[in-house]
Amino acid sequence: MKSLSFALRTTLLAASLFSATAMLAQADERNQPVSKGAYELAFSPSDNTLFLAASQGSDAPGGALFRLDPQTLAVKQTIPTELKNFGAAINPQTNVLYIGNTVNSALTAIDAASGKVLNTLVLDNRKRGENVRPLQPREIAVDVKTNRVYVTGLGPQSVVWVVDGNSLQLMSVVPNTGKMGTGLALDSDRQKLYVTNGDGELVTINTRTNAIERRQKIEGDKEHFFLNIALDTKGQRAFLSDSKQPQVLVVDLRDQTVIQAIAVPESLAVLFNAARNELYVTHRKAGEVSIIDATSYKVKRTVKTPGLPNSLALSADGNTLFVSVKQPGSRKAPPKNPDSVMRIAL
Repeated sequence: MKSLSFALRTTLLAASLFSATAMLAQADERNQPVSKGAYELAFSPSDNTLFLAASQGSDAPGGALFRLDPQTLAVKQTIPTELKNFGAAINPQTNVLYIGNTVNSALTAIDAASGKVLNTLVLDNRKRGENVRPLQPREIAVDVKTNRVYVTGLGPQSVVWVVDGNSLQLMSVVPNTGKMGTGLALDSDRQKLYVTNGDGELVTINTRTNAIERRQKIEGDKEHFFLNIALDTKGQRAFLSDSKQPQVLVVDLRDQTVIQAIAVPESLAVLFNAARNELYVTHRKAGEVSIIDATSYKVKRTVKTPGLPNSLALSADGNTLFVSVKQPGSRKAPPKNPDSVMRIAL
């Protein structure tokens, strides 16, 4: 009888601990609906503000940039824009946001403090036609040392546009970065820019010359589409997200060899947190985010999302992860509910 009572108490204690752990996990996560057509996020350290770029869906005439409270995710300001917004990056020194206007092949600069649109640059002014498809801006990287803005332009043969961050004038175009060259990451100290593409390549660009100095097919025996790339510049590692294979590849930037294949579902966005030595990955199809130890390459935690996780951003102290979450839909059957932003305490 005593052993039965002890067993019962043990079971109840375990259930209580499990319930408390679940409640704590829920408290560490917050989801806030914001807008249709939500895409990329950017965090302003000087304003302690999170920004969300949104197209607002096909039925809206333009786009919007949303200023969010990083604690509550409440919308503090809605900044309307004439063009639809997709990509986002910020120069933390000048506090200028750079927004990619994919369907218009343009780049817009916005003052993060006031929300004022400073300038817009059309990157590919060719008129769309039966045989003409203007290149589309996708990812954006900002070099705070030179105030140059790098933008991937997607197409059958992609490019990288090099833009003066102050004047928003086009400085140079790096051609031939591969089919659908989406991923973009910058190592400012080493003056290297890295692009990943649908050909399964890692392309290295010298930012002094704005020319390709190396292109390497990674794991050439498999089909890959490396959608995005994150860097550990100190450790000289690249983390490649892959929409074709259930893995994230860790590549040594010194010799372009694969260090590790991390077994996770097919992935979209990838972000490295040097402060915590962690890697964050969104898995759109699986509807979850992986939090990975960047030393052991083991998944520490998996967070389910209320939709399709898209892009990632970190708070200034590196202790909070933000995720844009899209709702399922298509052109014929667009989502009825707005997309959201999720806050995850790390």
